[in-house]
Amino acid sequence: MNYRPEIDGLRAIAVLPVILFHSGLEAFSGGFVGVDVFFVISGYLIATLIISEMKAGDFRLLGFYERRARRLLPALYLVLAVCMPFAWFTFIPADLRDFGHSLAASAAFLSNLMYAEAMTEYFDNSSEFKPLIHTWSLSLEEQFYVLFPLALVVLWRFGIKWSIFFLSMFFGLSFFLGGSRVAIPRPSIRFFRH
Repeated sequence: MNYRPEIDGLRAIAVLPVILFHSGLEAFSGGFVGVDVFFVISGYLIATLIISEMKAGDFRLLGFYERRARRLLPALYLVLAVCMPFAWFTFIPADLRDFGHSLAASAAFLSNLMYAEAMTEYFDNSSEFKPLIHTWSLSLEEQFYVLFPLALVVLWRFGIKWSIFFLSMFFGLSFFLGGSRVAIPRPSIRFFRH
């Protein structure tokens, strides 16, 4: 896939309101929508890449995972390593324990599930004392990178029409469940707790 500078520009535009929101500018109170836009762009790029490689017969699942790991893991582990000494020297024991839970969840790409279970509101005051809260979006993205290619590999055997049909059904169902008040059981990640 060729480099697309306009997509990098869209990513920058999507990230800008998020940064301004976290800077405390009230005019950007809905700036977190930029995360959604970023997810859509990433999903488009990954889907386009995988489908073009599958059409050419060049797609290798392990090679895809290896490229994602080389791109994302060094930066993630650097952030985790830099946060650890700050947490050690500044947190009281209860907050340090919570930081340890978030550290383990972030390293396992499960922090979105941990924060969804632990917090009633993403933007509540306690979020200011969770230095790894931003890893929820990376965890969600990594889960997509693991599951979406697997789904495509399985569906591709049925042909492009059936692949599009099943993916459309799944996306439609996810929109319905995400927008409805249907109680959906969430997986618990209590193994990060005592």
